[in-house]
Amino acid sequence: MNFTNSLTQWYLQNKRDLPWRNTANPYSIWLSEIILQQTRVAQGTPYFYSFMNAFPTVFDLAKANEEQVLKLWQGLGYYSRARNLHKTAQYVATELSGVFPTTYKDLLKLKGVGEYTAAAIASFAYNEVVPVVDGNVFRVLSRYFDVETDIALTSAKKEFVALASELIPKDNPALFNQAIMEFGALQCVPKNPNCEVCIFNTSCAALQKKKVNQLPVKSKKLKVRKRYFNYLVAEDELENTLIQKRSAKGIWHNLYEFPLIETDQEEGFDTISIDSKNNFFANNPIISVSEYNEKSIVHKLSHQHLHIKFWKVKVKGILENGKAPMNLKEFPFPIVIHNFIESAKAFSSSFS
Repeated sequence: MNFTNSLTQWYLQNKRDLPWRNTANPYSIWLSEIILQQTRVAQGTPYFYSFMNAFPTVFDLAKANEEQVLKLWQGLGYYSRARNLHKTAQYVATELSGVFPTTYKDLLKLKGVGEYTAAAIASFAYNEVVPVVDGNVFRVLSRYFDVETDIALTSAKKEFVALASELIPKDNPALFNQAIMEFGALQCVPKNPNCEVCIFNTSCAALQKKKVNQLPVKSKKLKVRKRYFNYLVAEDELENTLIQKRSAKGIWHNLYEFPLIETDQEEGFDTISIDSKNNFFANNPIISVSEYNEKSIVHKLSHQHLHIKFWKVKVKGILENGKAPMNLKEFPFPIVIHNFIESAKAFSSSFS
């Protein structure tokens, strides 16, 4: 059986109709690939449409301010992607006159564009013969050829790129790259794939050796860190509240949040009341402190689990730089805070 021919035939019969597949425009392809990093197609597709509607060209994206971009990105996570997207758009628009690099090598020079993304853009937009290797490709190749190399190792990437390079056709690399990624996404899925209906069920080495669920080999992730966030949702005499921008490097950089007390463990009323008074509301005497959520919301990131509580803090006087709750929708927030704001009308009249 010819692996490449069978794969591309399967793809032509089973591929999803995705908007970025109907164009060779490098801007659209680049935008889709950045959105789809760490994001499922079903989740990313509405964001692709939103960005294309708001910023039809790289010049439109370059002219936007960062907060506009972050607001539109809200809910996708890994916000450094959005910041890099914006900076790269500005670079392409101003330094390259709006013309994207046309080779894999030059695409790698763009901020936020790694080997996989550069290969995808180079092959899809310019038909350059360069294989893409993402999680789907690791899975398909490791199973079909019974490759036991730990894909968490840096050296594994070269091995799988070399293997894919032997399979990719010189006359239509884009079709092959789309096909193998789609096959991994729809057929050769991570858990419990339906091998009975697979086109490769007579030639897949992992299936013959009963190793499908053992491949690809990937060493365990680093231990997840637990953090405890206590957000102070202030309310002054005008029912205004207080927000701040996260300026420090790390998660949610340049997004907005309520004043934050981070603790080493879950803390109760006494600790939060004292810290609120000492660190945030010295100019506005506190009237009362109460919990919005008695049980912490656990917000899971790839390397951290955030245990989040929201505290209602009523204060005397008028908060300096206070914001009316109805205006909060203008600012980009982490999705867990955005969701709280959207639902907070159930807790307080000031958010209705």
